[in-house]
Amino acid sequence: MSSATQTAEKAPIVLNKKTIALIFSALMAAMFLATLDQTIVSTAMPTIVGELDGVEHQAWLVTIYLLAMTIVMPLYGKFGDMWGRKVIFLVAIAIFVVGSFGSGMAQTFWELIAWRGFQGLGGGGLMILSQAIIADIIPASERGKYMGPLGGLFAISSVLGPVLGGFFTQHMDWRWCFWINVPIGIIAFVIALFALKLPSHKSDKKVDVLGIIFMVAATSQLILVTSWGGHDYDWNSPTIIGLIIGTVVSALIFVYIETKVSNPIIPIFLFKNKTFVLSTVIGLLLGLGMFSAMAFLPTFMQMASGTDVTGSGLLMLPMMAGVMLTSIVSGFIVSKTGKYKVYPLFGTLIAGLALAWMTTLTADTSMVLIGCMIFTMGFGLGLVMQIIVLVIQNSVAPELVGTATSTNNYFREIGASVGTALFGSIFTSRLADKVGEAMSQAPGGGAGGGGGAPTTDSLTPESVASLPGPIHDLVVNAYADALAPSFWYMVPVFLVAFVLAWFLPQLKLSDVAGMVARGEAVYGDDMGGPTRGVTSADGESAATDSVTAGSMAAPGGSGTTGSMTAPGGSGTAPGGSTASSSLLSTNGASSSARTDGRARQRLSTVTVEDGKEPDKDQYRLK
Repeated sequence: MSSATQTAEKAPIVLNKKTIALIFSALMAAMFLATLDQTIVSTAMPTIVGELDGVEHQAWLVTIYLLAMTIVMPLYGKFGDMWGRKVIFLVAIAIFVVGSFGSGMAQTFWELIAWRGFQGLGGGGLMILSQAIIADIIPASERGKYMGPLGGLFAISSVLGPVLGGFFTQHMDWRWCFWINVPIGIIAFVIALFALKLPSHKSDKKVDVLGIIFMVAATSQLILVTSWGGHDYDWNSPTIIGLIIGTVVSALIFVYIETKVSNPIIPIFLFKNKTFVLSTVIGLLLGLGMFSAMAFLPTFMQMASGTDVTGSGLLMLPMMAGVMLTSIVSGFIVSKTGKYKVYPLFGTLIAGLALAWMTTLTADTSMVLIGCMIFTMGFGLGLVMQIIVLVIQNSVAPELVGTATSTNNYFREIGASVGTALFGSIFTSRLADKVGEAMSQAPGGGAGGGGGAPTTDSLTPESVASLPGPIHDLVVNAYADALAPSFWYMVPVFLVAFVLAWFLPQLKLSDVAGMVARGEAVYGDDMGGPTRGVTSADGESAATDSVTAGSMAAPGGSGTTGSMTAPGGSGTAPGGSTASSSLLSTNGASSSARTDGRARQRLSTVTVEDGKEPDKDQYRLK
């Protein structure tokens, strides 16, 4: 008997609107914490590193958080599938809160880095588990209504982070950039502790320790390559070359291990699933194009407009508005129509066109026009970001939702790291040339002349604002001339994603939540009652007190068949259906029969081949 069956028989969970609302509020708070902390440090960084004497190593403030968050994403997804998500989610919140408090109390730079890394270990879990838990409690056919607001929340926190960071630094203390997480985290923990009604499992599967080791090794080295390359070390330096070789070797060993172990962290057979592969690659390209392009735009806006670091965050509000608008609206439309393919198509196309539009940026471009550009970018991204997660979750068996969700997020973060590094290298190389050309035209001539013009290494909005008028204009123009054409290198990324979206299959969205499909929960009366998704042998609705299901797909083997069996039901009937328990009828009408407090109903056999596209009707109790 599977662990899911044991759990459902022991204590079936009832999903009603109140329970779902409470759970969703906890998930929103957790997601807000994780996404806010990716950006809140950016505006406070100069003050932090100056006070703690860490100017030379300030990049570590961002790198260590990104590194820690990325390497634990697949672990949270896998372990949640194995043991249940509630306890792991609470642990992730606790780690994040403790890490935030420790970061705020740090007295030295490297002490802050250590706490920041610890914080990232919790942040990765908050993002992954929030998305997976939504799949547990909300059917794919209705999930768009919930994924949309999460996408909007991501946009809000991305813009609010720099604003809050600047506010705390200027008017309070930079340590509040971390301490703000403590009360929010405690509230999220308490809500989750009492409202998060999720089953826990006992799994006898071995943890893939070797896979974890080489996955961490490959990811860590790749993040270091993208963070250090072209900044701390030249791209052709022994350090970077060694890290690249180490990344490739570790990745190859990791893939080999995953093909041999019985319970891999990232099952290789998932990559036989066309929907999963296309959605994951689109997510990777999305991270590569989006984060790389947007990383340097705020700085340009500061230089061109003279806005301070706090106000520069407000200049990104149009992008937030675009993401919120389309992510929420598209989510509701998908829930209503069940059709999702058109949104990644239009989203990638619009984002690519917006990026092409940004290649026309000049130092004289008005803030209104720049706002229109980034609104268009956000409009396109909002059509793709959360829809891709929904598509992936809908394309795998319910037992693999956490693993599939974490894998998608993992590759998106990898794409963001690689894209930012590549774009940054292209941009800074062009900037050095353009600034040199500009300075040769400055009064006094010479590449380094021109009234003490800054070098590219020290080119900040503050230093540029302090330059004499003619030199200021030359430097801003040079910055725009270097940045705008660099966007052309990212346009093909979105075009490739657009082409891939054409081949994305349009699967039917499941109308049963993950926990119900796994037999761990039933719906409350206000959600359609226990009979939702369950029909008797004659097609009539059969009332149930609990729904019990066995394993749908064993990740280890191909063509694995697991029977969904009602408590007390008999074996498999000819034709592949589970033989039903008797349904009592009165005057020819079907009625529920309760024995020992459990209803007995006919449940269909589920067959899912590893990596194959599952028929969503398989997930529904019949």
